[in-house]
Amino acid sequence: MNLYTADIGKEYTVKAIHTNDDDLNAFLFSLGCYRGEPITVISRRKSGCIVSIKDGRYHIDRNLAAAILTE
Repeated sequence: MNLYTADIGKEYTVKAIHTNDDDLNAFLFSLGCYRGEPITVISRRKSGCIVSIKDGRYHIDRNLAAAILTE
């Protein structure tokens, strides 16, 4: 399941991130979004999702949310 289709309020574990952009992968890693880390969808908008990673909340666009796979 990808993050954009995940249930709101449920904690998931990041399984994989499918992007071809090394800078984007490094940015996500700096936020704490990498394989094995918990992530929660706080709300969903047409343009993307608000997610909770560690102690922060971030807006990620729809394409990126679809690239983050959860289990």
